Amino acid sequence: MPHQDPSERRVVVTGPPRRTRRASGYYRPRTEIDEQTTLGHTYVRSLMRSQLRAGLTVFAVLGLLIGPLPLLFAALPDARRLEWAVLGFGVYVPLVLLARWYVRRAERNERDFVRLVEDR
Repeated sequence: MPHQDPSERRVVVTGPPRRTRRASGYYRPRTEIDEQTTLGHTYVRSLMRSQLRAGLTVFAVLGLLIGPLPLLFAALPDARRLEWAVLGFGVYVPLVLLARWYVRRAERNERDFVRLVEDR
């Protein structure tokens, strides 16, 4: 058996397999989110901002719609039937339309986000 010099000895290093990127070097947004990178955090924040913007829009419209009603009712003290008609019937149609708009907007935001993350 020939004698080997210690500096020429080969060493095998083993460990857990490394994650490999695609051949093109492209990293998917879903991976960025899963690994909680800065870019992944930016993706999630963009979804949160768009959802917040939709919610604040609905809140502002609702405030402009319902906020002045007490002032209107105070200005017309003899209009009890008007109060009941507005509160009992008139407010519900705009509320339903606002709710419907918000749900559709939120679903569209989520659909756009999923399309971005799944790279379709």
